[in-house]
Amino acid sequence: MVDRLLFSDDDHTKTSFTVTEDNVLVINGELSEAGLMENMAQTAAAGAGNMARIEDRPIDIGYIAAVKNLEIFELPPLNAELITEVKVETRLLNVAIVTGKVWSNNSVIAQCEMKIFINKIND
Repeated sequence: MVDRLLFSDDDHTKTSFTVTEDNVLVINGELSEAGLMENMAQTAAAGAGNMARIEDRPIDIGYIAAVKNLEIFELPPLNAELITEVKVETRLLNVAIVTGKVWSNNSVIAQCEMKIFINKIND
């Protein structure tokens, strides 16, 4: 659920995504709450994958372990372009704590904190 990687470094990732009718998380013409969370999680994954590519190492697999302080202000309609930014707040062993925000039409429409468990792939 990421169309373009707009920016990525060790701690920040920014992506864009357009809501389409064939998306499994679109309900009644809007991207669902689960879709917004998945968009934030996949933005985090895009950033991690990009860094693995740059560092020429295997791409680790991440799993959402917990979601905290989820706020949904608006569900985006079909054809809305979302800009999503994820920031890594903490890394400890195989867990990352990230904060994510999703914008549509220059307004924040969703935000949360996620705990992501990282299954390290051996070199």
